[in-house]
Amino acid sequence: MTETTAVGMGNGNEGRMYGYIRVSTKEQNEDRQRIAMKECGILDGNVYSDRQSGKNFDRPGYQAVVSRLQKGDTLVIKSLDRLGRNFDEILEQWRFITVEKQVGIIILDIPLLGDLNKDLMGRVVAQLMLTLMSYMAETERINIRQRQAEGIQAARQRGVKFGRRPKEVAPEFEEIYGLWTAGSCSARAAGRKLGISSHTFMKWVEARKTDQDICSI
Repeated sequence: MTETTAVGMGNGNEGRMYGYIRVSTKEQNEDRQRIAMKECGILDGNVYSDRQSGKNFDRPGYQAVVSRLQKGDTLVIKSLDRLGRNFDEILEQWRFITVEKQVGIIILDIPLLGDLNKDLMGRVVAQLMLTLMSYMAETERINIRQRQAEGIQAARQRGVKFGRRPKEVAPEFEEIYGLWTAGSCSARAAGRKLGISSHTFMKWVEARKTDQDICSI
């Protein structure tokens, strides 16, 4: 594949194109982002990636690509949230790359931002747009967390219980319970016989004493 060059920052200098990819976990697939980089003509060796949260920019792949960027280059990213999640840090990194390093940024899902990077006035407008979009994205994340917390609280008030499903009572419990009540074994020994902890054994005992449905405990 022939490496694509780009006119960076409206200064007439042709620079290299680099790509940055990020997924939050090892289980997530980055193929969609890699395909987008190939379609832009970016060489595999110029594509950097991270598999970690976007909460900050302390990421090896991101730091590596930024260190290679030179005046007139262009950094391509599939979507704004792949750059990062923190509102203030996104703005600071955008300013650092476009103003201090004089490198263009193309967000494939928001092509207008890349078009605006070609001159000073365009960069000012792009910065304003980025500020608004980043603020809206962060506000939505805060709202989602708040709605989740409110939903959990409402469910708890309705009696919904969260957490790991309790262990089902073993068929041998009644026999071991009889030994325990007779003083033939301790709660710890009873638990070992049943393959459970003494704490779980005592929970089963309490449930039995209060005539609860042991299988639902």
